[in-house]
This record gives sequence, structure tokens and C-alpha cells, in this order.
Amino acid sequence: MDNIYKTPLWMTIKKIKNKLKITNTKETVTFKAVNPDIRSSLYNGNSITVNNEDVIYRGYKSWLDLAQVLNCRMLTPEKIDDNFVLIRYEKLNEDSSFHKNIVDKEEKYGENSIFSKIHKNEETAFIHYYMQALENVKIETRIRILNLGVNSGDEFEAIQALSKNFENQELIGIDYCSSAINAAKEKFKRSSNISFYTHDINKLDELELGKFDLIISIGTLQSSNLEFNKLLMNIVQNQLKRSGAIILGFPNCRWIDGEMIYGARVKNYPFSEMGLLYKDVIFSKKYMQQKKFRVTVTGKDYIFLTATSISTTKQNH
Repeated sequence: MDNIYKTPLWMTIKKIKNKLKITNTKETVTFKAVNPDIRSSLYNGNSITVNNEDVIYRGYKSWLDLAQVLNCRMLTPEKIDDNFVLIRYEKLNEDSSFHKNIVDKEEKYGENSIFSKIHKNEETAFIHYYMQALENVKIETRIRILNLGVNSGDEFEAIQALSKNFENQELIGIDYCSSAINAAKEKFKRSSNISFYTHDINKLDELELGKFDLIISIGTLQSSNLEFNKLLMNIVQNQLKRSGAIILGFPNCRWIDGEMIYGARVKNYPFSEMGLLYKDVIFSKKYMQQKKFRVTVTGKDYIFLTATSISTTKQNH
């Protein structure tokens, strides 16, 4: 891959792809690139002169994005000299994907699963937009909060840290996986205002929990064993107060070998195809708007739909 810093990006991608085809999992592909730090406020693809040679400038974000779309981990670049760096890509082990390693479906998200090693609150592309959603719903004003598909309680950790009214709030988490619920109970054992239930969210009425000021569900309502449209409508009609709010998170990523890789992938597709994801997002938005909620859609690796009652919004103003 000589002179890769002189070739257009499409050609660079082809060269790196060809190299990766003959590279074993966990091995490293390296190539020489212009040191992005030698320029500031310069867009990718601009030609600059280095040592009397015309080269193409690209920033680190471009190389990081490329690593992700090629299912690689970008390692720390090595400085060659003031003008050039060595970009290093480690080829990910796709067999260690959370999505492929399912032995017991009931424990797919359990305490000892690969999923339990995933900490969404440490992923910028998740926590930034989730915090934004909590701000949008004015989290400190939401007294009764329900989390459907709570797992070990990542979303509650963020509320505990961000809400100025946490001690006066009642939080309830529901999940079908008993080991995940047990882990959540242990994590929040000192918080008397948080309760957890192992239960099928198709049968929420059995718990007789009443209605809530805020309902959160991240990556759960789209499960293959649930009817998304029917379940969402049932939840809004029976569990959500008319003055309430809802936060839905739609995963638009895959978890592979320690990396969160952008782009959901439908079965039998060799690439990211997001039609089904946005179909659910659009249905949710239209339905909540019909119910007189103001709806925003944000995010990237996770798409967040936040809906707040228009009547409540008017009262607050």
C-alpha cells in the first residue's frame, strides 16, 4: 500500500479491504498517512505540500470512521516524523460478536452473557443522546418512572446521577431475564426507591403497577418475540399518564469484539440496512403525535425518540 497518502479515499478503501482479506483475525494492518496535526481547520481531501511532495490531508476522525466500517479497531497511531504517522488497524474477531454467541436465548442478556460486559453509559454515542433525552423530558419532574427491558439498570444509573429530585422519585424496572434482574437488585440494593420485577412485558397488566410519568425502553420493544406496534400502543394507553413522557431507544449498532460498530444489520443482509429500524421510529413518531405529544428524534448509534405531552409543555411555559 505504497503512497496511500496520495490516493483518493475510494482507492485507499479498496487497497485496505484487499489487505484485510489476507489478514488473520486480531492481526494488524498498517499504512503511512499524513500527520493530521500538521494542519488545523482543514477539510479531508485537500491537497497539501509536504517535503516538496503533494499529498492528501485526512483527519483522525476519517481514519477512525474507516476502521469502523471495515470492522477494525483503530489502534494508537505511531509517529513516523513531524509530517507522517503510521495508522494501525486491528482486524476484529467477528465470531466474538454478541449477536452470534447465543447459547441460551433466555440468558442472551443475562448476568454472565457477553451483553453483561457491555456498558452503554461508557459509550459516548449512547450516553450523550440519552442524557439529552432525560433533559428533554425534565427528568427531575417525573416522579414515577418505568423502564421496560431494564437489564442491570444502566439507564437508572444515569437518572440517579442526573436527577436533582432522585430521592423523591419511584423507579421500577422490568426484564424477562432473571439473572439480569438479580444483578440490578444487587447494584441498587441501597436505593429503597427502586424496584425490579422479572416479568414478561407482554403481560404488564398482571403487575397492576398503575400509570407512570415517564416510560423508558431501550432496545427492547423491537425484540423478535414482541409485536412492536401493538405493544407500544398498549403501553401508551394503559401505563403512561396523559401528562407523561416516553423515551424509546432503537439500536443502530452491532457489538463486535469489544467495539460498538455503527449500523444495525438485518438477517441475511451483508450490510447495514436500516429500513425496519426507521419503520418503527416513524410509526412511533406518528402515533405519539396523534396522542398529542411533541416528538423529537435524535442519535446515531442509538436512535432516541423522545415524546412529551403537549399539554404539559404548555403548562410549563
